[in-house]
Amino acid sequence: MAHTILVVEDNQADRSRLEKLLTDAGYLVSSAENGTQALAAVQRSKPDAIFMDVNMPGMDGFAATRALRDGERTKDIPVVLVTSKDQKADKAWGQMLGARGYITKPYTDEQVLSQARAL
Repeated sequence: MAHTILVVEDNQADRSRLEKLLTDAGYLVSSAENGTQALAAVQRSKPDAIFMDVNMPGMDGFAATRALRDGERTKDIPVVLVTSKDQKADKAWGQMLGARGYITKPYTDEQVLSQARAL
């Protein structure tokens, strides 16, 4: 059975690239444009993993990751943060919030696929 991945990204081009890359690799992909939509999406259908942007309008990726960790039903969903924030403090904060991976933009296809395979 194919694994399901939720892509959370407010930039249409970045979202489409991740969707295509993961779909072509055999994953079932759904998407959301911000943290609020992501939280609603995981209540409807629990994905096997989430690739989450950090800088988004409304609820950002850090806040959404924290909300997922605090939810009884969603705390075990692995989250990979995909972001242009490449400071050590950002990575440390992501790990403290429970993110299982951290990819900085611009990323390679292999970086994304290796993270997906590791989950």
